[in-house]
Amino acid sequence: MSTSTDTANTGTAVTGIGRLFRAVAIAEACSWVGLLIGMFFKYVVVQNEIGVQIFGPIHGALFVLYVVVTLLAARRLRWSAGTLVLALISSIPPLMTVWFERRAAREGKLQAS
Repeated sequence: MSTSTDTANTGTAVTGIGRLFRAVAIAEACSWVGLLIGMFFKYVVVQNEIGVQIFGPIHGALFVLYVVVTLLAARRLRWSAGTLVLALISSIPPLMTVWFERRAAREGKLQAS
């Protein structure tokens, strides 16, 4: 059942920009998976570009959205420069946005202070 707040491992509520950051981080990682599968089919299985043509623009849009939401979250949640840089670097390797989101939630960085 969905509620208006999520609870991180620390037991504190994640609301607002923290919830948006979580959703975008997970969506960006899922789009990476779709793009990687599309690339596998393009280059290994059928030499067909349809997977890349579908997931490429989706991933591109979600990547840009992740960067924008990360900058907003860093400002509103008062992240340190190091946390911001780590969040932005996490957008590059596949699935690292989920790792960063879990780490930030565990450290209480997804809730307003």
